[in-house]
Amino acid sequence: MHRVAAVVVPPVLSFDVSIPLMVFHNAEHYDVRVCTARPGPTPTVGGPDIVVPDGLDAMAGADTVLAVGSGGEQAPAEVLDALRKAAAAGARIASLCTGAFVLAQAGLLDGRRATTHWGLADDLATRFPAVDVQPDLLFVEDGGIFTSAGAAAAIDLCLHLVRVDHGAAAANTAARLAVVPPVRPGGQSQFIETPLPPERGTSLAPTRAWALEHLDRPLTLADLAGHARTSVRTLTRRFHAETGLSPLQWLLHRRVDRARELLETTELPMDLVAGRSGLGSADSLRKHMVGRVGLTPTAYRASFSRQVDSPAEAT
Repeated sequence: MHRVAAVVVPPVLSFDVSIPLMVFHNAEHYDVRVCTARPGPTPTVGGPDIVVPDGLDAMAGADTVLAVGSGGEQAPAEVLDALRKAAAAGARIASLCTGAFVLAQAGLLDGRRATTHWGLADDLATRFPAVDVQPDLLFVEDGGIFTSAGAAAAIDLCLHLVRVDHGAAAANTAARLAVVPPVRPGGQSQFIETPLPPERGTSLAPTRAWALEHLDRPLTLADLAGHARTSVRTLTRRFHAETGLSPLQWLLHRRVDRARELLETTELPMDLVAGRSGLGSADSLRKHMVGRVGLTPTAYRASFSRQVDSPAEAT
């Protein structure tokens, strides 16, 4: 059982506290404990108090430690000491949203790339010049320490950690149970510029859903624009506003995700995995898997295979 300790550092949003509980509860093999320096009723920003049951001793022996909250304010010294001890003991360290300030105060981000909510990124960079702040990314990993932007990006990071531990199928299952989209790439933009306000009938979500159902086809910009009933130029502009990626970049990410699921849950030969994910050939599958995941398809299957389907069922 993988133990996760979510360390609450007021001021905190109750939503942020709920994220690791929601995501890891929907994935198997995790035990999540919420702790804080002063257990008991804990105030939240703009909401009712929450009761945090455990003290910082819950961090002892945790496999993953998440810093949640702080709003950029100074964290208690005992929290910073506990984080340093957890990191020294080999725990995976991560932060959600403004929890990056807590990791920075503990000195754990010195010399590392990190991110936080875009509205506080400049403050993080100013107060902690030893941190290489990446203000426009959803989440960042550097040297085994993970930081995320706010709200939905924190969900993306937790899903990413599930995928690192147990593969794409487990992460996608957790995402479906939480009724959130599949994991977005960490390099995706936080969308600092305000996108065009959605108009009735113009969202590209239906087109993205349609594309997911047809990943095995050689989809083109014209195909996507045709489904969206718009021009290619308008499609590209709106797609980037909604996802932070071009349509073809988004398709490639989704195709690799589909290939990962097939490698984990079936024994299909590589050419069929490539075909069903829309990557074309086994050589193309290998190229994109190595580029995105750092493993060949064969190595990835050996590491994450769950073999949910038999070969007969898969065909």
